[in-house]
This record gives sequence, structure tokens and C-alpha cells, in this order.
Amino acid sequence: MLSWFVEEEFSREARLLRDSYVNGLIDVAAPSLLPYEVLNALKYSAAFGEDELKEAAESLNSLQLTLQSLSGALASRAVEISMRRGINIYDACYVALAQQLKTSVYTADEMLIRKAGDLGVKHISQFKV
Repeated sequence: MLSWFVEEEFSREARLLRDSYVNGLIDVAAPSLLPYEVLNALKYSAAFGEDELKEAAESLNSLQLTLQSLSGALASRAVEISMRRGINIYDACYVALAQQLKTSVYTADEMLIRKAGDLGVKHISQFKV
């Protein structure tokens, strides 16, 4: 979702996903850590100052994404995925949530796709409405 705010290689595809959500064509769910991750990445991108970060925080909030806290079976599955696939807990949370919801994770993270592609992780370029 960083690509919603900064221009990256697959920003067009990421914005298509965002716009599909905004237009009610799809639902987007994410672990509750998403706003923290996005804002932290934007802070360290050096492209965002204090005012821009505040605007990004408000923009994320206004989207009213479905954010899921890490507890119970979701937490347990995230730990399993992280340990068994050698990925960080943050990424494993997205994968576990997608499994729980019986959907896919879209990302441009090639390493995550290699390690968890068989668990529903797809390249953002594969996203279609």
C-alpha cells in the first residue's frame, strides 16, 4: 500500500486495487499494523515531511479499511507461517489473514511471493477487477 502514496514500479496496479476498493468493487482487509507500517515506510522514504505524513495518516483513516487485530487463531497461524516459511511476522500476518478470509495477498515483494506464493500470495500485476 506504500505504492498508493509514492511512485514505484507497480504503483499503477496498486492504485487500481485501491480505486477498486474505493468504488466498492472489492473489499480490502489487512492486519491492524498496516497504518503503522505504511507511515513508517513513508517517513523513511525521505519524500514525506511532517505535514505530508499527517495527510497520509488521515487518508489511510478515511479509507476505513477492515483492520484485523492479531489474536487467537490468526496470531497462531501467522507465527506458523513466519517460522515455516522464513518470512517476517509482519508479512506472515497478511498471509494468515488472507488465508482466514479465503482470499489473496497482492504484493510486489518478490521474496514473499517465492516463499509463500503457494499460500495465496500473488504479484500485484496479477490483480484484476
